[in-house]
Amino acid sequence: MARRFYAGITLALCLLVQGGAIAAPAAAAPQEVRQPAWIELSAEQKQILAPVSGEWDNMPAIQRKRLLGVAKRYPKMKPQEQQRIQRRLKGWSELTPEQRALAREKYEKLKKLPPEKRQEVQKKWQEYQQLPEEKKEQLRRSKAKENPVPLANTGLPKTPQEAPKGGAAPVATPPQTPAAN
Repeated sequence: MARRFYAGITLALCLLVQGGAIAAPAAAAPQEVRQPAWIELSAEQKQILAPVSGEWDNMPAIQRKRLLGVAKRYPKMKPQEQQRIQRRLKGWSELTPEQRALAREKYEKLKKLPPEKRQEVQKKWQEYQQLPEEKKEQLRRSKAKENPVPLANTGLPKTPQEAPKGGAAPVATPPQTPAAN
């Protein structure tokens, strides 16, 4: 469950940073340009964005625009990067609406952290990513025993104390620090 959550956050960060479109003030964009429906996409775009096909037509225009940017850059990506994008799209599409909302909320909190705190969280996430799967699972189980109610309700860690210890992928989904909650 935590892996899906972090994959969703990673995807959101990746799309925002790689798309070069960190949210602009609402006043700066008078009106969103209509984005194409799924049926209007090219065969190549449909193949790349297949994991989100069922949700495409219900997505906000800004999200479609960002994903179209990813699809445009996709052919120039290294195979490893393409696989990462596919995993993230699939992981995001598997999240429940509640999990996505929580991921977005945590991302917003992360954006508001001072740069030093953000780097600290990223470092911890990177360290966590380097752990063997057995150690990650052990950490998840020990944290679930400490505080089962939030995990039972959402399936996701709410604080770094509930999340396995670690840092963040370079442009990824760092867990929240206590200062961010």
